Amino acid sequence: MAAAAARRQARLPPEVNRVIYVRNLPFSISSEEMYELFGKYGAIRQIRIGNTKETRGTAYIVYEDIYDAKQAADHLSGFNVQNRYLIVLYYNPSRQNKKSNLKDQEEKLRAMQEKHGVDGEQHAKPKAAKQ
Repeated sequence: MAAAAARRQARLPPEVNRVIYVRNLPFSISSEEMYELFGKYGAIRQIRIGNTKETRGTAYIVYEDIYDAKQAADHLSGFNVQNRYLIVLYYNPSRQNKKSNLKDQEEKLRAMQEKHGVDGEQHAKPKAAKQ
């Protein structure tokens, strides 16, 4: 009981939260295998495994307790699963928003390029020959 109380008093780094993001997962990993692997560190609220071309090999794991998420991240980062080394990060909403904002900006830029008939490439003007 004293160990649990001491653990609760420990200060966590600001990036630590209950949601961890995992990359470099084998495409063939099942939900059951994910719960078995990540459930060793505490109660899991939800696991979301990427299933699109862009998100395959990734997952979000939401723990009930922030300390369990920290334990999982500490122990499973670099862990070998089916000959792949896991990359475990804490979920960072501002990083995700930056990615979506970048996509939006790229779409707006393409629309403007089409509207104004430019291709977005830099075209160098030939320099006049000196005589």
